[in-house]
Amino acid sequence: MDAKRILQFLRDVSANNNRPWFQEHKDEYLAVKANFEEGAAKAILRIAEFDPSVAHITVKDATYRFYRDTRFSPDKSPYKNHMGAYIAAHGKKALHGGYYIHLEPDHCLLACGSYWLPTDILTSCRNEIMANIDRWRECVENEKFLRFFGKPCHGDFDSSAKGFGLEFLKTAPAGFPRDYEFIDYLRMKNYCCWKAVPNTFFEGDRWLDEMVKVFKVAKPMNDFINAVIDDYE
Repeated sequence: MDAKRILQFLRDVSANNNRPWFQEHKDEYLAVKANFEEGAAKAILRIAEFDPSVAHITVKDATYRFYRDTRFSPDKSPYKNHMGAYIAAHGKKALHGGYYIHLEPDHCLLACGSYWLPTDILTSCRNEIMANIDRWRECVENEKFLRFFGKPCHGDFDSSAKGFGLEFLKTAPAGFPRDYEFIDYLRMKNYCCWKAVPNTFFEGDRWLDEMVKVFKVAKPMNDFINAVIDDYE
C-alpha cells in the first residue's frame, strides 16, 4: 500500500476541505481510494487465514464513504480526514465485532472488538464475563494482550498509544456488585482494543504480517464477546 501518498492526500484534504478543491483533485482521490482498497483486500485475505468467518467479506462490505454526513453535525466539512476498513463477519454496520485498520496522518492504528453496544447486550456481556471470569482473564490478561493493548483504562484513539475500552461507567452497572474484584471489566461500555502505529506502518506489504500478529492476540477477546452478541443478531 502506498501509505505515504494516501496520508499526503489526507493532509491536503484537511487543509482544503471544500468541494471546489476536491473536484479539482478528484483523480488523486480515486487513485488513493483504489490503493487503499487494494490494501484492505489484502488485509481481508490475511485475516481470513486465522479467522475464516470473514472470508466472504468484500472490500465494499468493509470500507466507508469518504463523504461525511453533515446533517446533524456542527462541522460542515464535506470530507473525512481518514480512511478505514472494518473487517467483520456480519459487515461494517453490524454489532458483531471485527478488525479495523485506520489511516490518518499521525493517528494511524489497528483496532479490534465491538463498539457502542446497546445496554441489553452489554448486560449480557457483563454476566458472561462474571460467569466465566477465568476464561475472560486468559483472553485479556496474558502477556501479549497487555503489551499490545494494556489494561482497561480511559483513553481515545487520538491521544493514546494503546487502549482497551473507550468509555466506562463511573461506578458499577445497575444490578452488579460494586465490590466485585474485577469491576473494571463490567464498567466498560464497549469491548474494543487498539494499538497506535506510526505513519510509516502501512507502507508496502510488510505491515500485513504485523497486523496479523496484533489481531491474533485480540481475537480470543473478540470471540468471547461475539459469542454473546450473536445471540441478538
